[in-house]
Amino acid sequence: MKKLISPKLAGNVLVMFMALLAVFHVLVLFQVVPSDIVWGGQIKDSSNNLITLEMIALLVTLIFLIIIAAKTGYIRVSKFKKAVNVGVWVIFAYLILNTVGNLASSVSFENLVLAPITLLMALFALRLAIEK
Repeated sequence: MKKLISPKLAGNVLVMFMALLAVFHVLVLFQVVPSDIVWGGQIKDSSNNLITLEMIALLVTLIFLIIIAAKTGYIRVSKFKKAVNVGVWVIFAYLILNTVGNLASSVSFENLVLAPITLLMALFALRLAIEK
């Protein structure tokens, strides 16, 4: 895997995907994207649960974006290098679990679109995590 994908490429792709994911969460919050294609279709439009879950998802996505940007070298974090390395492994684990959740969903958009994307992101996160 190390020879197929450079850590810089993996980081750049993850930064792009995380930025797009943040935009996606904002679009769900503003009801541009229908809420029945996220959260397994269990949350209804404009409910407090949807707003809370999407705000948490947006916050987590932004934290992940910062960690990936730090690992890729866009943000300097000399004192927190170990924390960033652990953070990338956490992102990898989260993305694997997210892929399983998307595959288990009854919403076809999550099965057919989001599951492959999160699996690809997990592979890029793994590539970034194994880099020293």
